[in-house]
Amino acid sequence: MLKVRTYQVIIHIAGWLLFMGFPLLFINGGQSDSDFRTLLVPYYWLFCFTYIFLFYFNAYLLIPGLFLKRKYILYGSIVMLLFAGVYFLQPYDRLLKSTEKNMGFQHGPPARPMRDKLLGQDRPSLPRGDRPMPLRDNHDPHGPFAPGEHPPGDKPPRFGPGPNHSPMPFVDSISLFIFLMIVAISTAIKIIQQWQLTEQRAIQAEADKASAELSFLKAQINPHFLFNTLNNIYTLAVIKDDNAPDSIMKLSNIMRYVTDDATEDFVPLQNEIDCIHDYIELQRLRLGEKTQIDIDISGNIEHKKIAPLILMTFIENVFKYGISKHTRSVISIKIWGNEKGISFFCQNHIFPDKNEKKRTGIGLKNTRQRLEHLYPGKHELTIDTENKLYTVKLVLQINDEA
Repeated sequence: MLKVRTYQVIIHIAGWLLFMGFPLLFINGGQSDSDFRTLLVPYYWLFCFTYIFLFYFNAYLLIPGLFLKRKYILYGSIVMLLFAGVYFLQPYDRLLKSTEKNMGFQHGPPARPMRDKLLGQDRPSLPRGDRPMPLRDNHDPHGPFAPGEHPPGDKPPRFGPGPNHSPMPFVDSISLFIFLMIVAISTAIKIIQQWQLTEQRAIQAEADKASAELSFLKAQINPHFLFNTLNNIYTLAVIKDDNAPDSIMKLSNIMRYVTDDATEDFVPLQNEIDCIHDYIELQRLRLGEKTQIDIDISGNIEHKKIAPLILMTFIENVFKYGISKHTRSVISIKIWGNEKGISFFCQNHIFPDKNEKKRTGIGLKNTRQRLEHLYPGKHELTIDTENKLYTVKLVLQINDEA
């Protein structure tokens, strides 16, 4: 991460040094002896810092705070105000004029007005004795006239702007063009960075989802549960209990659900509930009379979809830490369906000897992360341990099936 930031800082410094070198190249015409004197011109630094400020102000304040939040009208208004500021400031024109003044650039004597050329006043003056005398034409009643003289009633031709003519206002087009270029580049860079960040988050979310699914698979179908279930089924088969075939079918259903359906983003809620039923029935095979299981599923659960194994996570923890061979215990599991989603509740007694052991499985941390990814702002999870009871309440806003 530090290497990436260092690389970005180097790129920014190199880019601004290149930008600050352009005025030296174009204004001085490549004369290296004038570059140092240009650096002493205050308007040079005004030119540079104006566009540096515009770049970072747009990239790190306007784009994240307004443009990416779709406040386009306010963003456009501020950009237009900045455009007007550059229009009146004219940083490039001020730099150019200040440089010409300080460097003493000469562009040659001003050309004589066209009016003087047309009237013949651009010729070199001669001594009065050497001037050629005009010849009078006897057929011309007016005769020739000296320069500046006109026939009676005639007016001299008018050249140039009239008394009511106003000159065109000057526009520093180069400063405005650089402004548009700076705003466009900073906007493009920030949008590309935001797009890359979004892509990285999506990739990370997919990686977390795959890791969570693998953790769920290991937690739900762990060797301990599988071996105990198979041993119980073997005992049923030895004593030729009628429940043996049904137990094998339930185990097969659980295996199919966690290996096939768990790879989907969302599955029918009924499939999750069926898996919970099969899991509980298989757990009953190893439970004695000291454990009581109360399960209640009601409400509208049809035509709803849910992320697979979300509820199974808490069900597994209930049976892993909420039973004892020596103490009576009650396990409560409730699922209610409504128009907006579902409400889940489970509760079990806390046994200190079990909770002191290191817990295995997905853990509550991974469960919370998965809920944040799949139901951002659409879930409410509450876990408390009051009165030596471990209670989980989960409210999910889920949509119906398409």
